[in-house]
Amino acid sequence: MSWQAIGIFDSGVGGLTVLREIMRALPQEDTIYFGDTARVPYGTKSPDTVIRYSQEIASFLVTRDIKLLVVACNTASAVALPTLRRQLSIPVVGVIEPGAKRAAEVTRRGVVGVIGTSGTIRSSAYTRAIKRLNPEISVLSRACPLFVPLAEEGWIDNDIARLTATTYLEELRQTGVDTLVLGCTHYPLLKKIIAEIMGPDVILVDSAEETARTVSSILSEKQLLRPAAEQGNNHYFVTDVPAGFIRTGNRFLGGRLGDVYQVSLEECRMSSPDKELKS
Repeated sequence: MSWQAIGIFDSGVGGLTVLREIMRALPQEDTIYFGDTARVPYGTKSPDTVIRYSQEIASFLVTRDIKLLVVACNTASAVALPTLRRQLSIPVVGVIEPGAKRAAEVTRRGVVGVIGTSGTIRSSAYTRAIKRLNPEISVLSRACPLFVPLAEEGWIDNDIARLTATTYLEELRQTGVDTLVLGCTHYPLLKKIIAEIMGPDVILVDSAEETARTVSSILSEKQLLRPAAEQGNNHYFVTDVPAGFIRTGNRFLGGRLGDVYQVSLEECRMSSPDKELKS
């Protein structure tokens, strides 16, 4: 099974930051990335809808012989992970638990900040995950919805980005948090400005980096890593026309995006599901 690919999905392009970290940590591995660009965003959808979309995409990826599935979407990680783990025999990794675990490990005073989209913050998924690990930790959350369009536009180091980040983060900084979780896959692109505003005493936890570390650990434990001397290939599928995904994706991956293939929603729904994914 070591020759099989790592499957990664998100509602759009944000999960490419997770893919980027997986490629850095495990350059020998093949990956298959699926962006559900026709139905983005997931944060406005009901939990039942997000679970159904996640099952459809998991079915599509399972038919392509993946050995591990990464749910590189905060909304899907919050609501669909238990269902996918119950129905799949391969490991399933979300982006919330790895970031929460790291925050609980590194906080010095037990005061952790979490920033994310409005939907992620409203779900309290990071707060619950951190509290499960250590109920004594105080978790302060702040929605930063404009960070997503800034990242996709490539406005990550200019006056507009700096003013927006200052407006969002100043109150959190003044509360004395010692650790800040970047609870959206777009936010690592703004890490430089976020670090500048929060100051050198605040540890930034990048959920994309922590997710890649978790993937590496699981594959190593299960002896599913490809030989380090090999060079992995990366494949991309989207549910809408690829042009916009390619344009934004090149910024997210530093211009390394390869061919992107469009999959119709009907094809996604009708993918022959593995027996593991049957309800």
